[in-house]
Amino acid sequence: MEEFHKVRRLPPYVFEQVNRLKASARSRGADIIDLGMGNPDLPTPKAIVDKLCEVVRDPRTHRYSSSRGIPGLRRAQANYYARRFGVKLDPDSQVVATLGSKEGFANMAQAITAPGDVILCPNPTYPIHAFGFIMSGGVIRSLQVEPDDGFIPALERGIRHSIPKPLALILNYPSNPTALVASLDFYKEVVAFARKNDIIILSDLAYSEIYFDGNPPPSVLQVPGAIDVAVEFTSMSKTFSMPGWRMGFAVGNERLISALTRVKSYLDYGAFTPIQVAAAHALNGDGADIAEVRDVYRKRRDVMVDAFSRAGWTIPAPAASMFAWAAIPEPFKHLGSLEFSKLLIEHADVAVAPGVGFGEHGDDHVRIALVENEHRIRQAARNIKRFLASSAKQPNNVVPLAAHR
Repeated sequence: MEEFHKVRRLPPYVFEQVNRLKASARSRGADIIDLGMGNPDLPTPKAIVDKLCEVVRDPRTHRYSSSRGIPGLRRAQANYYARRFGVKLDPDSQVVATLGSKEGFANMAQAITAPGDVILCPNPTYPIHAFGFIMSGGVIRSLQVEPDDGFIPALERGIRHSIPKPLALILNYPSNPTALVASLDFYKEVVAFARKNDIIILSDLAYSEIYFDGNPPPSVLQVPGAIDVAVEFTSMSKTFSMPGWRMGFAVGNERLISALTRVKSYLDYGAFTPIQVAAAHALNGDGADIAEVRDVYRKRRDVMVDAFSRAGWTIPAPAASMFAWAAIPEPFKHLGSLEFSKLLIEHADVAVAPGVGFGEHGDDHVRIALVENEHRIRQAARNIKRFLASSAKQPNNVVPLAAHR
């Protein structure tokens, strides 16, 4: 039987190959240090959990909730934007709660995409940025650029060589996977371009609070006039260590938020009400929980950069996000990111995310997540040091797992 049309449009899920290898190694008793999936290991702050437990005891909260988010939650998100970015939002028309930013992106794609619509998308990037639109019938035009002087020329080429004219542009800074950060000046140029060419901006700001060098990443909505063309997606998963709670937001242009809200109204009843109440409690807090999470990731980043460098693998220190984007060591570059990731599992008991999973232009890198404690990160570095030393002495003994099959 043939695969269904939408399934046929999706490539094999690269990360699943790595996950199978991890599971197989663990079944053999291997102690795999998992730096692959960006799955926060820190507990959700106690005050947020306590609020959930308090509210869940009220049976009235066990009924269907609000797909767009309860009013108190939408107000809390609007107040957060006012405090953090100086951006004024109407919680009734410019804020909608989502089941994480991933669901928000996918349903926005469903809401605005007609078959054949062209979307400008960075490559490498987080998979849902592209595949949410591919599943909705859209066409992706990749931009292999950084948030620098080459970005606007790349947009101009995208406009000039796309038929039909692109519908939307996706931004993601701090970036997953590259950890690159954009400046407010960069956003000003992009907003001016989008307004001039009537292009929608969809900005993923999931890592806005995970930054390390004293400069909080800006929001595209800080640019005057951005609200006319832009929607921004945020998530509580990393900021408050709430990944399993599935709580995020889309905010911005009223017409786009209305379209997303309408689609969601047919698809879900929103998150469990006690989760929404606890999320509002978190957003209305004093920021101490956020600062504590940020400090943990900063320390892990510093340990990783130092320990991996001593092991013989130089990794640029990310300025933000919970990831490092690391070039594959020179002796292994010809293998590509998937085969190199397999080698690390087999010979070093370390799992990372192959860069090709974020787009073909990421195949010379791997993504390393800061989701293990400092002791485990140092242990990973020791394992990698032994692997690199062994492969240097006996290169013919280190071959990709695919060669064993």
